[in-house]
Amino acid sequence: MGTWHTSNVPEPNPYRDLPAVDELAGRATTRLPRPLVVEVARAALDLARNEISEGRQPNVERHMVDLVRALERSSGIEVLNATGTLLHTNLGRARWSEEAAARASHAATGYSNVELDLESGRRSKRGVYVSSLLRALTGADNALVVNNNASGLLLALAATSAGRSVPVSRGELIEIGGSYRLPAVMEASGAKLVEVGTTNRTRIGDYETALQIHDCGSVLRVHPSNYRIEGFTEAPSLSDLAGLASSRGLPLIHDIGSGLLDADTPWLDGPTPAWLRDEPAARQSLAEGADLVTFSGDKLLGGPQAGIIVGKTELVDQLAAHPLTRALRVDGPTLAGLAATLEAYLDREVLKLPFWKQATISAEDMASRAHTLAESLGAETAPGESTVGAGSVPGMNIPTTLVVLSGEDHLYERLLGSDPPVICRREAGSLLIDLRTVEPERDDVVGETVMRCR
Repeated sequence: MGTWHTSNVPEPNPYRDLPAVDELAGRATTRLPRPLVVEVARAALDLARNEISEGRQPNVERHMVDLVRALERSSGIEVLNATGTLLHTNLGRARWSEEAAARASHAATGYSNVELDLESGRRSKRGVYVSSLLRALTGADNALVVNNNASGLLLALAATSAGRSVPVSRGELIEIGGSYRLPAVMEASGAKLVEVGTTNRTRIGDYETALQIHDCGSVLRVHPSNYRIEGFTEAPSLSDLAGLASSRGLPLIHDIGSGLLDADTPWLDGPTPAWLRDEPAARQSLAEGADLVTFSGDKLLGGPQAGIIVGKTELVDQLAAHPLTRALRVDGPTLAGLAATLEAYLDREVLKLPFWKQATISAEDMASRAHTLAESLGAETAPGESTVGAGSVPGMNIPTTLVVLSGEDHLYERLLGSDPPVICRREAGSLLIDLRTVEPERDDVVGETVMRCR
């Protein structure tokens, strides 16, 4: 009887059919730089190999398309903000006016006299013109601009109080977004936090006791811009606090945060909007005795990201001479955009600033636009509220009319993936669209995008 012999036939290698990295990268149609496309190709191949190892059919082409698109979209693209949050931190806060963007573009693409006095030909201080605008708008003696409000407060504390104590009410130990915590900023400045009073009640005597016990460099008042304490509360007036600080020869620093220049809003026709009630303003803070006032440029001011410090000349000069100032300063394009923004206030043309244009749209106009869009979508409308956002005017909203797509909150993710992405709100199973934060000429784009995603 014969003997049968079998040969060992190798199993087919399922990885062999995968394309090489360069080959896969070469197939991609994208604006991404070549090195990034190669990186994406390697990642797509890794995903395909994982699929093979799990016994699944690999789809390296699909992975490549998805990864390229995700990277392109992460680079910063236009989105339609239909949330009704005017200063949406995740969407860039305040939009620049066309004039601010044009001025910044000119400064960025050409040479400009950022630190040159054209009259004398000598080197000058940065931001001289912006300081002039801020003095006119707030009544301050002098002003300084750094890269954000956290930097402004950090610099003010470092220059006045490093190695010394600073009393702060326990009700003002704020945390805002991300990782900003007031105690941490104070520690980084070299100042020593002294907590006074309680969360809801702090009296002038609490500050007096702290100043008697500790070697203090300044007194700090902080506006709790993203929350509101109501009920059984007490706090000393700013003028009383200023009087106490002055009696001890100390500066009073007031961090108003949101950047309202003047509580009387003289740049608007008619009375101050109700949603600005109780919001501290730079002009009034200085008038009540604050020595330094710090605030943001990209919140209620409606301009570029910046930290603005206004106050007494000797203190502003002290801050300007501090080594941190160079590390925290802004560039020429930012100063140019900020100058255009501030000019709009002095010229009473704030409706050129997108924030104020959106914030002052009438309830009647919002209702009309919402009804038109709802009719095209077969949806309903409902009264609602727009939010200022970015930790500004807590608890105060602006009346609006919402487009309500009942039971269609599943569209949220689809709209995120649309072109252009449309960002809406979800609530109780419904999708809510607030057109206050959409330019009127883009209402149709929102409607068409929703229809495509259904």
